[in-house]
Amino acid sequence: MASTSHHATENHTGVKLPVLEREKLILSGRSYHWITERICGVLENRQPLLWWLLFIPSALIAMIGVGGGLTYLVSTGVGVWGMSNRVFWGFDITNFVFWIGIGHAGTLISAVLFLTRQNWRTSINRAAEAMTIFAVMCAGIFPAFHVGRVWFAWFLAPVPNANEIWQNFKSPLLWDVFAVSTYFTISLIFWYLGMVPDLATIRDRCKPGLRKVLYGIFALGWRGGNRQWSHYEMAYLLLAALSTPLVLSVHSVVSFDFATSVVPGWHTTIFPPYFVAGAIFGGFAMVLTIMVPARFIYGLHDVITMKHIDNMAKIILLTGTIVGYAYLMELFVAFYSGAIYEMDAFKFRIAGPYWWAYAAMMSLNVLSPQVFWFKACRENLWVIMVVAMCVNVGMWYERFVIICTTLARMFLPGDWKTYSPSGVELMTFVGTIGLFLALFLMFLRFLPCINIAEVKWTLLESDPHFDDYEEHPDHGVVKEAAYQKELVSTK
Repeated sequence: MASTSHHATENHTGVKLPVLEREKLILSGRSYHWITERICGVLENRQPLLWWLLFIPSALIAMIGVGGGLTYLVSTGVGVWGMSNRVFWGFDITNFVFWIGIGHAGTLISAVLFLTRQNWRTSINRAAEAMTIFAVMCAGIFPAFHVGRVWFAWFLAPVPNANEIWQNFKSPLLWDVFAVSTYFTISLIFWYLGMVPDLATIRDRCKPGLRKVLYGIFALGWRGGNRQWSHYEMAYLLLAALSTPLVLSVHSVVSFDFATSVVPGWHTTIFPPYFVAGAIFGGFAMVLTIMVPARFIYGLHDVITMKHIDNMAKIILLTGTIVGYAYLMELFVAFYSGAIYEMDAFKFRIAGPYWWAYAAMMSLNVLSPQVFWFKACRENLWVIMVVAMCVNVGMWYERFVIICTTLARMFLPGDWKTYSPSGVELMTFVGTIGLFLALFLMFLRFLPCINIAEVKWTLLESDPHFDDYEEHPDHGVVKEAAYQKELVSTK
């Protein structure tokens, strides 16, 4: 009866309600089969020349920088780094905090956006999770070798030893060990669990041989039955819920390394939320930095659309604005407090010998993302890549300003030092960049870079009521096409 009266009203008035369609997350009307073929083809086909041009230099830089630099460090001593009794945290802890921050976007995209049912995450979450794993691996190198005798680094774990050396559980440096190791473990399990259905797909497509055996082992006997999908979805949901607090806790604990001290410029309660926002900010910039080229190299324009890139640009704009607010609030708190040492610490940051680092931090992190207020900039891939690279560099400068410039100018003028990194430090840092890129390129080569199963869920055909919409259309509405900006159309 209600339906009859509704149609009578619509026919009598002749007015139809306009309904705006959602932007498509998969373009060109792609099918389930096309998605499987395109994503599996990335690792089944021969790699393009550009992949080799990126991988070979990255692997060489990693071997020379990380392998050679750390071998020279261990054989010679930690004194080959440019640190001093005053600047005891130099490039190593700066790079540690930088790489930990890079890994934050993976957990955010995978866990938080999954719990909030943001379907646009499905095309980028796998690569972001891989980026998290590789970034944490790069980060762990620096504190492990910072201890001087790396073969004693296991003393950080709370296990009995013959020397009766026990950890100081009141120290945030020990909290770091637990927080980062927990973060790495959960992220690794979350990443691997999400790949199980896709590994089974690749296993079934492989020819008999070693590849089929290896993919079969890691697929854990997956057959895609209802019972397996039920357990998989429950486990994925529980891991997402477990991972969500890590987004806030890990970088908050890293910030406690500074905030719990009495050093001017560090002793502030704004550090935990400030560090978390900065980590998400830098992490999303790194996701864009690696996924936009991957989208181009492998022709994934119909899967990673401008909608995905636009959303990430908006998140960078939001978190960049939060980071800018935190920078200004730091200055306000320092000068409003009336504490002489606190005010002087920020005066030295702004106008001291490291003024250039502070200026680079403010301009790259606060000003460059503001171009994303304009849609034209969010739709220009060159602008997006330039801003993402600016943010990557700016977030490194942020950690340098917080750590090195603060320690170089503390309480006593007689202790003031000027820090400059040694060649070994520079070589090791550049080596970790090469290691990160090499690992990510190997991930693209041997593992599915996009979640095949979850991407298929975003298609209209996956809706159980899809046939009802086709057979029983709503005559009281008229659909208006959504704005869809695409720069490239693939075949």
